[in-house]
Amino acid sequence: MAEHNHSELTASNAVSDFSLLDILTVLARRKRLIIGIPVAAAVLTAAVSMLLPNIYTGTTRLLPPQQNQSSAAMILGQLSGLTGIGGGGGLGIKNPSDIYVGMLESRSVADSLIKRFDLQKRFDTNSMVETRKELDRVSSIAAGKEGIIEISVEDEDPKVAADIANGYVDELTKLSQSLAITDAAQRRLFFERQLKITKDALASAEVALKQTQESTGLIQLDGQAQAVIQAVAELRGQVLVKEVEVNAMQSFATGQNPDYVRAREELAGLKAQLKKLESGAGTGNGDVLIPTGKIPQAGLEYVRKYRDVKYQETVFELLAKQYELAKMDEAREASLIQVLDKAIPMDKKSKPRRSMLVIVAALLAGVLVVCYVVATWLYRRIIDDPSEGARLRQLVAAFRTR
Repeated sequence: MAEHNHSELTASNAVSDFSLLDILTVLARRKRLIIGIPVAAAVLTAAVSMLLPNIYTGTTRLLPPQQNQSSAAMILGQLSGLTGIGGGGGLGIKNPSDIYVGMLESRSVADSLIKRFDLQKRFDTNSMVETRKELDRVSSIAAGKEGIIEISVEDEDPKVAADIANGYVDELTKLSQSLAITDAAQRRLFFERQLKITKDALASAEVALKQTQESTGLIQLDGQAQAVIQAVAELRGQVLVKEVEVNAMQSFATGQNPDYVRAREELAGLKAQLKKLESGAGTGNGDVLIPTGKIPQAGLEYVRKYRDVKYQETVFELLAKQYELAKMDEAREASLIQVLDKAIPMDKKSKPRRSMLVIVAALLAGVLVVCYVVATWLYRRIIDDPSEGARLRQLVAAFRTR
């Protein structure tokens, strides 16, 4: 046991019995190697870097998309102020910049750019998948803390780099016009579909009314009956449009949202008025309105067809107004994406940074050669010690055995 401890102590002394001065002395003896290899690495790196093509970067910056309050939301806000109700939560997207970054990185935009600039030939790729990967490699799209979107493209030709960067903006504009990415665009698409359905229903109701006129010979109702039917049709149309509004708000508003609560109350009031009118109870203000059930039986079929026409006309007019408002809001929101800095051909390369490459190569080579010299010196010290040499051979043999 004592002999084992003595051998460990001897080994420890053999390895650790040296000072910083000993290491500096070893490095000084190998100064030619320590200086020569980094210099050679620097010269070789400089020669190789001269063969690398110059890379230029074209950069475009976009202002963050603004989420303006739509006309419908402004009206609701004014009503909230009049009634003392605080406005509900915002209806816009929390971070619209991320939406546009995702659109810029989409396959649709990439394919349009590839076709527009013939990038498959320029990148010398064999498939669209490889071309998209290459385009993604040379492109950088990100949104900063302020929301400003920066699009950078690298290429050997400064003009091509700038053109592709600006091409991203053009394709983003085209894509945003074809997609409903804003609240107004979504409303516009919704009312557009509803308007088409109502238009077809109105045409069918008009045809049915004409056929009824021809079969019954009834051309016009008396003024009292016509007033009742007109009022009922208008109220039904308002109820339908209000139901559409409430259903649309359910997708983004909670049950406690003031606008949603107010819309539901308005819908309940309209339904109550419609029920009174249809049942013949009147309005409670002394108006003399006959119930629909007392219209002469001979004209009942005509009344129903006439009522359907008036109902569809009212719905069509209300939806048309909503549709026009949504179109105006969409046009206003679409124009809020503006180019802050348009990409221009750069007269100074961005890559390669030859001086930086040379410095890094020289430093890395210097560190490696110093480590090599010190490690070699320590190895020789261990080998020169008999006990350490034997232990080193045992260690090597242990690694070789399976």
